[in-house]
Amino acid sequence: MNRHPQIYEGKAKILYATDDPEILLAYFKDDATAFNAQKRGTIVGKGEINCQIAAHLFRAIAAQGIATHFIDCPATNEMRVKAVEIIPIEVVVRNIAAGSLCQQTGIVLGTVLPEPLVEFYYKNDSLGDPLLTRDRLLLMELTTAERADILIAKARQINDILIHFFQLCGITLVDFKIEFGIDKHQQILLADEISPDSCRLWLTGEPDPNLRVLDKDRFRRDLGKIEDAYQQVLARVLGVQE
Repeated sequence: MNRHPQIYEGKAKILYATDDPEILLAYFKDDATAFNAQKRGTIVGKGEINCQIAAHLFRAIAAQGIATHFIDCPATNEMRVKAVEIIPIEVVVRNIAAGSLCQQTGIVLGTVLPEPLVEFYYKNDSLGDPLLTRDRLLLMELTTAERADILIAKARQINDILIHFFQLCGITLVDFKIEFGIDKHQQILLADEISPDSCRLWLTGEPDPNLRVLDKDRFRRDLGKIEDAYQQVLARVLGVQE
């Protein structure tokens, strides 16, 4: 298709303008990165898979009253989204200990947390996307106290929705990263994507710690069969009939 001018390119997506200034076209790439882009590669078909998974999850979340930037998918690897100003904060919700939480605290991998942990990370590659306290968020004027409370509340709601949805898929939601944006009406919208790139997903009931991984950890840790894992998530997500 003939695209409009490119306005942004990130690690996983390219954003294009459209005829409507309030709508953007997101093209999902097959590129894969890890460890703050120190590791790079390609996951064949990832763009299409993640786009379809994200679209399905955005619809499920919107059905529960959470506003998102998602509009529709004109192609399998393209998503039309509402134009928003991205809040430069990654909101991470953890249900089970994994990744940096284990590395930084010594908590054993796989430990079920007594309640979901919501964390803020600064979206800044040059600083390594550092973990921020609430006071640092306010000091840096990345958000207001009121908006931070809203982000936490929305993240917890989204977590509840996703836990239930993935349970229907036979998948355990370990943790996930989300981003939010502000539209022209100053409404906070869930943005970016929700996919195996941004979630840790384990096959429920699989005891092998390597075989259970259905997300980008397969790429990070060189576990192999990355495409198979992503395809399995897509098939399970599309198979859910709520």
